[in-house]
Amino acid sequence: MTAAHSDALVLFGVTGDLAHKLIFPALYALAKRDALKVPVIGVAAPDWPMAQLHARVTDSITRAGGIDDKQAFQNLLSLLIYVSGDYNNSETFNKLKEALGKSRRPAHYLAIPPSLFETVIKGLGAAGLAEDARVIVEKPFGRDLSSAKDLNRIATSVFPEHAIFRIDHFLGKEAIMNILYFRFANTFLEPIWNRNYVASVQITLAENFGVENRGAFYETAGCLRDVIQNHLFQVVALLAMEPPSGRHYEAVHVEKAKVFQAMRPLAPDDLVRGQYAGYRQEANVAQDSDVETYCALRLFIDSWRWNGVPWYLRSGKCLAETGHEILVELKPPPQPLFADSAPTTGRANYLRFRISPKSAVALAARVKRKGKEFIGDQQELFLIEEEPGEESPYERLLSDAMAGDGALFSHENAIEAAWEVVEPVLKVHHPVHTYQRGSWGPKEADVLIAADGTWHNPMPEKSTS
Repeated sequence: MTAAHSDALVLFGVTGDLAHKLIFPALYALAKRDALKVPVIGVAAPDWPMAQLHARVTDSITRAGGIDDKQAFQNLLSLLIYVSGDYNNSETFNKLKEALGKSRRPAHYLAIPPSLFETVIKGLGAAGLAEDARVIVEKPFGRDLSSAKDLNRIATSVFPEHAIFRIDHFLGKEAIMNILYFRFANTFLEPIWNRNYVASVQITLAENFGVENRGAFYETAGCLRDVIQNHLFQVVALLAMEPPSGRHYEAVHVEKAKVFQAMRPLAPDDLVRGQYAGYRQEANVAQDSDVETYCALRLFIDSWRWNGVPWYLRSGKCLAETGHEILVELKPPPQPLFADSAPTTGRANYLRFRISPKSAVALAARVKRKGKEFIGDQQELFLIEEEPGEESPYERLLSDAMAGDGALFSHENAIEAAWEVVEPVLKVHHPVHTYQRGSWGPKEADVLIAADGTWHNPMPEKSTS
């Protein structure tokens, strides 16, 4: 049965940074494709006239790349409605109901701080604005297992689970979606995609900049909560999941949740936490802060397919490059028939997914050099590269949520299972290690992975390892 499309988009926090940086450009992209035809009702506290909101939207889209379709831009402005009010005041929700007019299936987007989620969700329920509606919730989905359960309890007390869309923009990236497709659309991969042939898996998300103006937020979150527990765990699930029973999104969510449930809870020795030199001098950061701006961990999935295979995840700020790559390293041949193909000469064959800055899928294999000698080199075969005109993550996710397509969103049971994996090390862990800006993190992370080789460092352009 096809879900009914939302007939209005309500954007709580319309005057905030998230709307300005990401949501307005996504709405403009939808308008350019003639895919936005419903009212967009912004809700926020400031008492702004419409002209001020229009100026905010104009500035947002200009900064994001410019206004290159004046008709689409005017259509977007014509769809905007603004409701000013306090989220704690029931009158604000009465004004919202009036602004919705004949709309009966709104999608409520909570682009607001997590501390306000409960207030707004309960306000929507009390005003009768949750029936036949959807709610889109921005991460973080809690900051530990207990708060995640509380958030899910509050959300499901007003909205049914199928109407709750927990948005993680990483899942909307074309390169992330291609992992799922590549895995299950190709026959050659399945026979080797298991503990018998895979030696290890690495996932790196590196940024060459610091916390910038987000010091206060980072002090409450840290790298483990901000990036690894959600973004990188979702990538692990796509790589490790069993084939779903069908194409419908519920089948995918079932298999992803099984991966989280099979993950072995982390212990302090599975984790290396780092902090770049100078972090404590950032604005709104404690002088004795032990918050990690870098995190590397060793993870095991206790399932039939992956038993014994180590998964190495790392992410950090102020690293040498900005990039996101996955390296699935295969085991070497059981007998080194050719001397130059022995494991001591470098990496064995591998499959590499580059998520950013430019997405690609590459397969590395050894090829013989010309001549009589049986000597070769490992070369990469590029299978796919980024194509122009791809949808932005927020454009795709907004469109899917309003259409009722939950394939790229997180479910309650998966979120809680992921928190259970990291719960043991949220408070009990080793101190942070200082690392220099422009490096690849603390040297202790090299020790963590030493038993299985070395880290693969993402490179800005196509390269071999």
